[in-house]
Amino acid sequence: MIAMTPPLVTHPVQIFLIVLVIILFAPLLLNKLKIPHIIGMIVAGVVIGPYGFNVLADDSSFDIFGQVGLLYLMFLAGLEIDMYHLRLNLRRGLLFGALTLFVPLILGVLTGVYILRLDWLTAMLLGSMYASHTLISYPVVARFGITKSPAVLMSIVGTIISVIGALLVLAAVVNVRREGIFDLAELLWLLAKLALWVIALLYLYPRITRHFFKRYNDKVTQYVFVLVMVFTAAVTAQTIGLEAVLGAFFAGLILNRYVPPMSPLMSSIEFVGNALFIPYFLISVGMMINLRVIANGATMTVAAVMLAVALISKWIPALIAQRAAGLGGSSRGVMFGLTAAHTAVALAVVTLGYNLGMLDERILNSTILVILVTCAAAPIITAAYASRLKIHLLSNDNDDTPTRQRTNNTLVAVANPVTATAMMEMAVLIRNDVGRHSFFALHVRNDNSAAAKAISANSLAEAAKAASAADISVTRLERYDINTVTGLLNTIEERDITEVFLGMHRRATIVDSFLGNKVEQLLRGTNRMLIISRCFIPVNTLTRIVVWVPKGAQYETGFSRWVRVLARLTRQLGCRIIFCCQDALQPLVRGILYQENYGIRCEFDAAISPDDFVLMSNRVLDDDLFVVISSRPQAVSYDDHIAEMPALLQKYFSRNNLMVIYPEQFGEAVALTSFVDPLATDIARTPSPLWLRFRALRKKIKF
Repeated sequence: MIAMTPPLVTHPVQIFLIVLVIILFAPLLLNKLKIPHIIGMIVAGVVIGPYGFNVLADDSSFDIFGQVGLLYLMFLAGLEIDMYHLRLNLRRGLLFGALTLFVPLILGVLTGVYILRLDWLTAMLLGSMYASHTLISYPVVARFGITKSPAVLMSIVGTIISVIGALLVLAAVVNVRREGIFDLAELLWLLAKLALWVIALLYLYPRITRHFFKRYNDKVTQYVFVLVMVFTAAVTAQTIGLEAVLGAFFAGLILNRYVPPMSPLMSSIEFVGNALFIPYFLISVGMMINLRVIANGATMTVAAVMLAVALISKWIPALIAQRAAGLGGSSRGVMFGLTAAHTAVALAVVTLGYNLGMLDERILNSTILVILVTCAAAPIITAAYASRLKIHLLSNDNDDTPTRQRTNNTLVAVANPVTATAMMEMAVLIRNDVGRHSFFALHVRNDNSAAAKAISANSLAEAAKAASAADISVTRLERYDINTVTGLLNTIEERDITEVFLGMHRRATIVDSFLGNKVEQLLRGTNRMLIISRCFIPVNTLTRIVVWVPKGAQYETGFSRWVRVLARLTRQLGCRIIFCCQDALQPLVRGILYQENYGIRCEFDAAISPDDFVLMSNRVLDDDLFVVISSRPQAVSYDDHIAEMPALLQKYFSRNNLMVIYPEQFGEAVALTSFVDPLATDIARTPSPLWLRFRALRKKIKF
């Protein structure tokens, strides 16, 4: 099938340049024509391929990068799935999966026997080709931001079932062809290997990934590790007789939990895949297509029948599943567009049948034409209906509530370069994706020495680097002030900050308090929400978020805001959140989560006494994040138990991942001095000359 004449370009550097030019200009040109860029990649592959102008050869480099791109595409599809919504739509997805497997299989067998005049065994093989499909148009729904919609999730479940079912049918047909009889034991053995493979990956992958991420924080190392896990799953799937795409997809489902959507690691994975590997795969698909088969009349007749079966057999399941689930017509179109494309598995089925002598060249060429048409039509259909579904979701969504659209300005106080990255990564995970959310990184120094300026610049650079890795812009603020707290307070007022992220204070002396004097002064100087965190492990390896809520917390001004912050963090991490609170507070928390449609796994535990708080130290694990909702003095929820909280945290939770949240409050900030506290000082007042001389002398003595 490969052209005998040598290609025009054979030098590796020139080949790579041509591919990069196609990746760059194909989307730009076709976007003006309102055509999905996927079509541009495939058409470009046809033009430059051996069946077009023969510019490039369909050699081993395209085989390698094309296969890698296909696995990458399936891995991304599994990685970007919202597991919570997937569970909610699992029953409907199973129905759609059964339909999109058996309807094409039955239609393929009947048309193969009675129209194409094939024997029953060959028709069964052809039916497995119709049943399989590839999520080639998944990038379209990802661009429209509807990956959490029921239609997309049902299509993903349907893909899993149809691919597994098609491969099982293929294995049974090949076994009958080679052995002459149907061997039930061989099919059962394949199912047993599939079950053992799934169990092994479910057990090993989470443990290996959590252990690796705890030990290595470098993003490049983590990225390479993820790719190793993906291709290990693909190779092991091939070893037991399944397709590599199934292994890559299943690896994405498992690693979904450890790669938050807003994390720098996720940004790197998406960037490399969308910029290189997936376009390479699409171009390689186009290079396999031979348009000259259209000139053959016999082939066109067979191709017309196969194309009609391929499209109708995928449209009928989408129609039935859409009606059964009570969805709209746009959802049916998205489901049909996602499941209509036939590529890798279909080509593998007909190639194997051709090599076994079961399928002739007409079927092989007709399959190529089916791949061409379905790969071209699927993205167009998906894009057309995805835009309607997006409008429908927006018109029926509750995301336009005033609380969700509120502007957020987050200030991250970075004290040194060592903790700046972790602080900014935690802040990025609570980003509100609806409305405007601005980030500021602040370092306050009270020294003009070169060393102090270097620490400030490095701290802000590390924070900005962590934010940019997650594709978040951050404003760097360097401030000189005699007192650190004064600099923070002035920045909060100048930038209209809504929440402040701080690192947990480390006690310097025995008489030092748990939170530190600066945090206590900051609490007295501002009524904005303060979030103080300390994590001993990477945040993406947390397994649960346990929240302790005091009595009367629902009456505080910032009640809904801290609930939304924790909900966004839980959604990014994909873990469970457990609220330990009074029964009266549970419906209020549920109401906020339902109104904002966060879709997270939420549990409640009635724990309200101080004794229960102490006992929590035995229930909070090393992989948990323990969140304490505190309050300022004179607040509604403040009592003696809140006053004792810092001491209890220091005594019982010194080795746990911890976050203390002080919700925002109405009213003006109280004075920073207190006649009750004889050690309190007015930090807004300029220090005396005697104090400045004493501090300079102390620095000289230290050096």
